Amino acid sequence: MSVKLQTPIDYLKGVGPNRADLLRKELGIHTYQDLINLFPNRYIDRTRYYKINQLQRNNADVQVVGKIIAFKEVAQKRGKRLVGTFQDDTGTMELVWFRGQKWIRDNLKLNKPYIIFGKTNWFNGKFNMPHPDIEELEAHKQNLRSAMQPVYPSTEKLSNRGITNRVIGKIMQQLFIETGGRFTETLSKNLLTELKLISKSEALFNVHFPKSQELLSKAQFRLKFEELFYIQLQLIIKNLVHKTKIKGFPFEKVGIHFNTFFKEHLPFELTGAQKRVLKEIRADLGSNAQMNRLLQGDVGSGKTIVALMSMLIALDNGFQACLMAPTEILSVQHYNGLLEYCNKLNIRIGLLTGSTKTSERKIIHENLENGDLQILIGTHALLEDKVKFKNLGLAIIDEQHRFGVAQRSKLWKKGPPQSSQKEDAKSVQQNNGTSTPPHILVMTATPIPRTLAMSVYGDLDISIIDELPPGRQSIKTVHRYDKNRLNVFKFIKDEITKGRQIYIVYPLIQENEKMDYKDLMDGYESISRDFPLPDYQISIVHGKMKPADKDYEMQRFIKGETQIMVATTVIEVGVNVPNASVMIIESAERFGLSQLHQLRGRVGRGAEQSYCILMTSHKLSNDSKTRLETMVRTSDGFEIAEVDLRLRGPGDIMGTQQSGVLNLKIADIIKDNDILQLARHHAKTVLKNDSILASPDNKVILDTYKSLGKYKNIWNYIS
Repeated sequence: MSVKLQTPIDYLKGVGPNRADLLRKELGIHTYQDLINLFPNRYIDRTRYYKINQLQRNNADVQVVGKIIAFKEVAQKRGKRLVGTFQDDTGTMELVWFRGQKWIRDNLKLNKPYIIFGKTNWFNGKFNMPHPDIEELEAHKQNLRSAMQPVYPSTEKLSNRGITNRVIGKIMQQLFIETGGRFTETLSKNLLTELKLISKSEALFNVHFPKSQELLSKAQFRLKFEELFYIQLQLIIKNLVHKTKIKGFPFEKVGIHFNTFFKEHLPFELTGAQKRVLKEIRADLGSNAQMNRLLQGDVGSGKTIVALMSMLIALDNGFQACLMAPTEILSVQHYNGLLEYCNKLNIRIGLLTGSTKTSERKIIHENLENGDLQILIGTHALLEDKVKFKNLGLAIIDEQHRFGVAQRSKLWKKGPPQSSQKEDAKSVQQNNGTSTPPHILVMTATPIPRTLAMSVYGDLDISIIDELPPGRQSIKTVHRYDKNRLNVFKFIKDEITKGRQIYIVYPLIQENEKMDYKDLMDGYESISRDFPLPDYQISIVHGKMKPADKDYEMQRFIKGETQIMVATTVIEVGVNVPNASVMIIESAERFGLSQLHQLRGRVGRGAEQSYCILMTSHKLSNDSKTRLETMVRTSDGFEIAEVDLRLRGPGDIMGTQQSGVLNLKIADIIKDNDILQLARHHAKTVLKNDSILASPDNKVILDTYKSLGKYKNIWNYIS
C-alpha cells in the first residue's frame, strides 16, 4: 500500500480544509486511501444525447444539449421557484430550481451551449427537469469522461454545501492524476492467474472511470473478491491461531455426572441434531485447545439440555461452569429449569443477578472461590470483579449479540491462574502470562443465515440444532386485518374456555402522533371491555414498569392466575408458559421478521396446538407483505433469517454494525454470496499450503494483511 495513500485528504488539490472536514464527517473519508475506496453506488450511461422532441414520459435520466433563453421567478406556497426556458433545435422545455437560485442566476449565462442531465417530469403539457446537472458544452468535451458515469454515495449536507457528485468525480480524477493511477498489487500472481483477475490498478481505474460495461464488471469482481478474501483470511487465521496457541483445559473424561443424567434423568430422547452437536462439543473439550463454538438452534430446539450436558462434562473433570444470559427474566428461567436436574444430581447451583441481595451475594462469592458452588447462572453481574471462580472451565453465553466485546473478554479472564497448570514457559507467554481461559460456548436462538455466519462468525466453529424435539406441534400462523377483530376475540374466548392462556403484544407504549398504530394502553382498555372482570383476568407488562411490578405481573400469568398477558416486546425472550397457546401480534407490520419469529416462539411449548395471529391494518408496504407472507408460510428459523437478511441487509442483523466487520466497501454478502464462497475457499487453500504465508508468492498477501491491520482496527472484533 503506497504511503501516498495514507496522505490526509486535506492535501489533495481541490479539497482544502473545509471540504476535507465535511468529507471526514459525512463520509468518513480521512485519507487518499479512503477516497479511492469510495465506490460508486450506481452508474449512468451518458453516451446518448436526446433531442427535446425525443423525450419520453418514463422518468429516466437523460442528457440534452441546448441553451437557456430566459429565466423567470414563479411564486409558490412557500417562497418561489426559478424557471429557465431551455431550447434546442426541436423545441423547448423548462429547468426548475427550488433552492440555490442566486448562484444559478449569477453563474449560468443565457444563449450559451450547455449539457443538462437529470430526470424529466411532464407538467402542464411540457417537459421539465428539476435541479439538472449542468455543464458548459466545451468543458464537457474536454473532461476525462468515461462512457459510464459513476454516482457516488452522498448526504444531504454534502449536496447543500456544493459537494455534488460532479465535485466528487473531479477530486477522484485529481487523485488519479497525483498517484499516476498506479497502485500496489494486493493479490498473489497465483490468484490473479487462476481466477483471471485484472490488476489492482486496472480495477480501481475501471471502477471509477469505466470505459464499458464489461470492464466495469471485471473491476467490480476483482475488488469484491479481494475484500471478501481478506476478511475470510483474517477469520480463518484467527481460528487457526486460536486452536494452536490458546490452550484450553483438556476435559479427558466423561464421568459420573454426565452418565447419571444421561441414563436416569434425561427428560426425553435426544434428537439426532442434539447428539451430533454434543459430539462436536465433546471433541472440542477433549482437545488441548480452548473451545470457541457457536451453538445455533431455533426457539424450543433443546439448546438448554445441550448446555447442561456440556457443563456436566466440566464438573466431571473437576471444573466449575457458568451460564450468562442478557436479561434477569432469562437468567431466572435458566436457573429454574436447571435447578430440578442439579438437585437430583446433588450439584450445587447458584443464581446471581442485579437484584440478588447483598447478604446472598457474599455467600455466592465465598462458595465460588472455595469451589463449593459448581454452576453459576446469571446476568452481566457475573462479570463484576468481585466474582471470582476457583476453577472456571466452561462459560456459556446465551444470545451473545446482546453483550459487548469488552464484556465477553472479561469472562475469559475468570479462568484459574496459569501457575496451577502444568504449562511450559512458551504457552504462558502466549496467554500473556495470566490465566487459561475457560472453554466458550455461545448460544443463540436467532438463526443466522449461513452467509452472515461465514462473514461474522467465521472464526468460531459452528454447531446447529436443526430439528425440534418429537411431540412438538408446529404453530399455526395466520394473518388477519383489523376488520376481523371480532372473530379473533371470539377465537380467544373459545381458547380460554378450553383453559388456555393468551399473549397480546403491541409495538408502542404511548401514542406517537405520526403513527396511527394502536398503542398498548388503548389496546388494554379495549381488551378489558371485551374481556371484563370477574370472568377474565388480564396482566399488563411493558418496559417502563418497575422490575418488581413487571415480575409480579409475569408471575401471575405464569401461575395461571391471569388468562391474558397484554405486553410490549419485553416478552420476546425468556417467558416460558407451556399453557399459553395463542400469540396475537398487533400492528405486526411494525415488527422485523426475527422479532416476529422470536415472539411466535413464546407459544407452542406445551402439547396443545398453538396459534400465532398477525393483526395489521390494510395499508401495507411491499416489505411488510413479504414479512407477513414468510411468517405464514414457514416456521423454519433459517429460512426466515435468509429473507430477513435480504430485506434488512447485514448491518442490522446480529448487531454486526457494532463489530465493524461488515463495513464492506464494495462487496455485498447477500448479492455476492458466490464470490464470498469462492473467497473463503481460496483463503483456506492459501493457508492450508502455507499457514504462515512465508512463501515468496504469498509475500504480497502477507504485506497486505499486515497493512490492513495497521491502518484499520476492524480486525480485532468479536468473540
